[in-house]
Amino acid sequence: MRATAKRRVHPVDEVLPVGKLAVYGFQHVLAFYAGAVIVPILLAGAIGLSERELIHLINADLFTCGIASIIQSVGFWKVGVRLPLLQGVTFTAVSPMIAIGMAAGGGTEGLLVIYGSVIVAGLATFFVAPFFSKLIRFFPPVVTGTVITIIGIALLPVAALDAVGGGAHPDPTNARNLAYALGTLLLIVAIQRLFRGFMATVAVLVGLVIGTLVAWALGDATFAAVADSGWIGVTTPFYFGLPKFTVAAIVSMVVVMLITAVETTGDVFATGEIVDKRIGREDIARALRADGLATTIGGVLNSFPYTCFAENVGLVRLTRVQSRYVVASAGVIMILIGLVPKAGAIVAGIPHPVLGGAAFAMFATVAVVGIQTLSRVDFHDHRNVVIVGTSVGLAVFVTVQPDVAKAVPEWAQVILGSGITLGSLTAIVLNVVFHHLRPRVAAAVTGGPKVRLDEVNAMSRDEFVATFGTLFEGDARTAVVGRAFAGEPFSDAEALRTAFQEALHTAPPEQQRALMADYPDLGADVGEDTESCRDRSAVGLTRLTEEENAEFVALATAYRERFGIPLIVCLREVGKRDHILRAGRLRLTNAPAQEHAAALVEIAKVANHRFADLVKG
Repeated sequence: MRATAKRRVHPVDEVLPVGKLAVYGFQHVLAFYAGAVIVPILLAGAIGLSERELIHLINADLFTCGIASIIQSVGFWKVGVRLPLLQGVTFTAVSPMIAIGMAAGGGTEGLLVIYGSVIVAGLATFFVAPFFSKLIRFFPPVVTGTVITIIGIALLPVAALDAVGGGAHPDPTNARNLAYALGTLLLIVAIQRLFRGFMATVAVLVGLVIGTLVAWALGDATFAAVADSGWIGVTTPFYFGLPKFTVAAIVSMVVVMLITAVETTGDVFATGEIVDKRIGREDIARALRADGLATTIGGVLNSFPYTCFAENVGLVRLTRVQSRYVVASAGVIMILIGLVPKAGAIVAGIPHPVLGGAAFAMFATVAVVGIQTLSRVDFHDHRNVVIVGTSVGLAVFVTVQPDVAKAVPEWAQVILGSGITLGSLTAIVLNVVFHHLRPRVAAAVTGGPKVRLDEVNAMSRDEFVATFGTLFEGDARTAVVGRAFAGEPFSDAEALRTAFQEALHTAPPEQQRALMADYPDLGADVGEDTESCRDRSAVGLTRLTEEENAEFVALATAYRERFGIPLIVCLREVGKRDHILRAGRLRLTNAPAQEHAAALVEIAKVANHRFADLVKG
């Protein structure tokens, strides 16, 4: 190869022709548009803003969305993750912002307090980003899945209010409202069923357009404000007045940004997997700095907190167009749309019931994404049941009975007045309590405290084998664990862990072979109260359909026929079912000696995870 050979550009960094950038970028805007403008619409209706004020909010939102998306996708210095991630106003902030605005009297006065909290929370996120990126271990799927599920559930009542007419005087008995809402929802579902690709991604937008046109034709939608709106309008900093700062509102919005950071982290990891780029702590820090900067800009330019939009993450997977400059072009398009007030006036004319029908589809989908995340959680561990159950329960309680906030002091009402905020905080705190602290109360949930090193060094050989036999499988494990016992007393937990690794790798080949043979085949039945079952439930292998299970059985059978041992995989490190199948099929091409070594490595990995569950560090 010549020294001057050109290095291949990663698809993420590929700059496409201008025509393709425009088309693909516009596609992102269409998939994103309905979700982008729904937050200002919901907020304006809830705190009593006028239609003209709503139009300005919509244009400011789109304008700032464009800026935020360019910052995240293109990046500069240590800001922006430089992935095809499009930014939008986070749904997480809807309930807290409504609570903040109403507590301040509603209208533009409430809006000024919201903007004060948004600016401070954005700055806090920017400066906390590098520290938060080091705390990823405190936000496992049990937390992120719970938070996302709560967001979807807590927003559904907002959609329901719109579906029955919205505003200050909803009318659940109005048959037309019901027809518009259900008709819009059914149209969205029909489009997603009948079409694929681009048309399916804009199902929500098509539903809004057709629903609004039908309402207009029947005299239930008006666009009089469009004629009164200008063609060009620039959102100026602090358009509604100088922001106001209150401690309770700032605390609530900082909590929102903490939750948003969890959402952003999940989206960054998901996108990294789609575009085949390894994500590290610095990538997370860059993404969160972009969130913080965009949120601060939002507070100045009359918009709201920003995060990565999951809808567009799915579009990247669907289209396989990975270039981040496509998202940057979408940002440019949104800036241009935000400079046209007539476009905002058209959106503001969407009838509440039509918006409610579309919101049902969007918010319920958010909840489903959370449920998908929770499918990776081990619910055989009762601690996770307690975390999810308590968090969702409190979130629903506060959502359906918002007046309970009046039972607490004023400073706490903003937090207790939002099901999203309360439920998310509960999930974060309970995860720390159950999985990261070592209180005695944990024994009632986990079945007992972890083993201490002084207790290990005081054990007899039989006690040692009985305690640590769970690190491995079958009868042959007794010999391996017994070999590790010969190294006692152990100076620390790492010395103990190393003893098991050495005992495994230095065992005679026939002993190693016997140990391998005792591991269960993938797809085979295992007891519910076993370590193997807990390992499998971590990646959802305990909840397979018959067809899915048949794939694992076929792979395990082919592997055993070729190598004479079961296919051993450290499931906790694989993460996804399709990855297990793909890696297993690749291993079928290896030599027997290579697979013997690979099986030992996988057994060692499994033992490491079980060791961490059992022994205090």
